Amino acid sequence: MNKLRIVYMGTPHFAVESLKALIEAGKEIVGVVTMPDKPAGRGHKIQFSPVKEYALSTGLKLLQPENLKSPEFLEELRSLHADLQIVVAFRMLPEAVWSMPRLGTFNLHASLLPQYRGAAPINWAIINGERETGVTTFFLKHEIDTGNIILQEKIAISDNDTAGTVHDRLMQLGSRLVLKTVDMIEAGNITSTPQPRLEVKPAPKIYKETCRMDFSKTCRELYNFVRGLAPYPAAWMEWTDAYGDTLTMKIFEITCEPCIHGHQPGTHETDGKSYLKIAVLDGYILLTDIQLAGKKRMKIAELLRGKKFDTLHTVQ
Repeated sequence: MNKLRIVYMGTPHFAVESLKALIEAGKEIVGVVTMPDKPAGRGHKIQFSPVKEYALSTGLKLLQPENLKSPEFLEELRSLHADLQIVVAFRMLPEAVWSMPRLGTFNLHASLLPQYRGAAPINWAIINGERETGVTTFFLKHEIDTGNIILQEKIAISDNDTAGTVHDRLMQLGSRLVLKTVDMIEAGNITSTPQPRLEVKPAPKIYKETCRMDFSKTCRELYNFVRGLAPYPAAWMEWTDAYGDTLTMKIFEITCEPCIHGHQPGTHETDGKSYLKIAVLDGYILLTDIQLAGKKRMKIAELLRGKKFDTLHTVQ
């Protein structure tokens, strides 16, 4: 079996596990492409991507192009003479890049394609209340996330799962699927099939306003919304305390209390000590794990010890 020359492309933690699996399996990684360094945090210190950190620790050749279409980058990429390129959580590639290797370029996507094409498949699967998700390897083509499927693996989503727990399980499952896909390509027995034509649920990029709580929804919808955004980027709401100060609060965990009530959605009730619940369409949600802007994450009882809220108050 001939060992393939592989160029690997990725940026976040999700992409590190697959690269690590390839290295530990003895695959020949001739180059790693990741995002340029950027300032982060309050001090705006230059921060390396997780993939760059791993590539440096293992002595891999590193490329960080600002422009994926630049002649200089394309020439450097071509000089690596890759047989195959692998993309995991990177950027949309121009055809000049993904068509370059003789065996093409395949991508690992964190959903069961064709469902949840897009930038945030894990989050949207949970927000929409799916009971299963998975990972897919597929060959790249012009339209994003639409190429022929090579392999898929499924996992169940439980009621207690969050975007964080599902991310970690799919990261491990995906690394094994990437390695299995490479083994098949090396052995020359690769097959791929066009994606089925279905009514597709999208997974668009999530912005700050996407994460704002909407109390006109049901308990179940908000429960899925919170866990689908936890721990990052996190659902949030604005709040006015008993002194008239407006607070921005991230919400990491809630519980549900379905019931019939006569309150306007967004009205909160509290005993000032142990619970704070908010009226929604078909009951109440109880905040359990939150974080005020600029403060540490805390349980609701800790918040109530430090902040005073009116016993009955309408949030919105």
